[in-house]
Amino acid sequence: MVQAPDSPCVQSELPQALMLLTEMNLSAQHVASLVDKMIQKVRKGELSTGQGLSFLEMKYNMLLSYLINLTYVVLRKCSGEKIEGDPCIDRLVEIRTILEKIKPIDHKLKYQIHKLVKSAVSGANADDPTSFRANPQHLLGDIDEGSEDSEDSEEDTGKETSGTKYSAVYVPPKLSAVHYTGDETAQDRSKRIQERSKKHALSASIMQDLREEYLDTPIEVSQSSRAQQILSKQQQERERYEEEFMTRLPVSKSEKHQRRRLTTGGAPLADEIVGGLGGNRRKRKQPSGGGGRSKGGKGKGYKRRKRQ
Repeated sequence: MVQAPDSPCVQSELPQALMLLTEMNLSAQHVASLVDKMIQKVRKGELSTGQGLSFLEMKYNMLLSYLINLTYVVLRKCSGEKIEGDPCIDRLVEIRTILEKIKPIDHKLKYQIHKLVKSAVSGANADDPTSFRANPQHLLGDIDEGSEDSEDSEEDTGKETSGTKYSAVYVPPKLSAVHYTGDETAQDRSKRIQERSKKHALSASIMQDLREEYLDTPIEVSQSSRAQQILSKQQQERERYEEEFMTRLPVSKSEKHQRRRLTTGGAPLADEIVGGLGGNRRKRKQPSGGGGRSKGGKGKGYKRRKRQ
């Protein structure tokens, strides 16, 4: 028997290790007794294993093989033997890889397995809400029937479909990944829409500047801003639609306000250009308009008209 070293760390952990080994021994004996009982029931025909799921059978066989190889590795390490280059390591890696790969399939079949076990233990219930879930096996039947109907229709058409060939192999549609927005609030959604519109406007202005810089076309210089150009383009599209379909499109108050605000955006620039003339004109009008009027004059005139 191998004696434990006299280091303080080993001596402190030795009682706990002995306790764990005792528990493992008791658990192994309990599991062995349960397995023996199950084997006896299977041999007597009390447990039927003929109509089980092949997926579960394969999974349990892989788990059993994994435990056997793992127990063998623990035995060699406890005996002080080397495990480097042992075939059991390769088997453990292979089985672990297979168990990791079948996890998505196990997750998909988990509901059906739970449903079958529940119905077998407690009995089937016709009003059970879980019984109304779709069964993928029925979908496969519909696909097979659809392929048979298509083959029958091809045989009936004869010469009309002789030049075309149809394949019964299912081709999945090409779907692109979409960001999940189910947990998004209304505030986040509005913020995302505003950011997208800002990026679109910025990219449009950048592309316009690049066209003006690198293309040989003449550059149009105008007083209107980018927003006014967009408004003019929308107005042209609106007029084209009205002329094509001979109808008038309604204009909301917000659109009228936005159009009025954008169309009057050039007024400050005009004031800067003719500011001097406008200011002098206003200054001339002020003394001429209020020079002959006074409170007394108004009162006298009023009294004079009253006397007449």
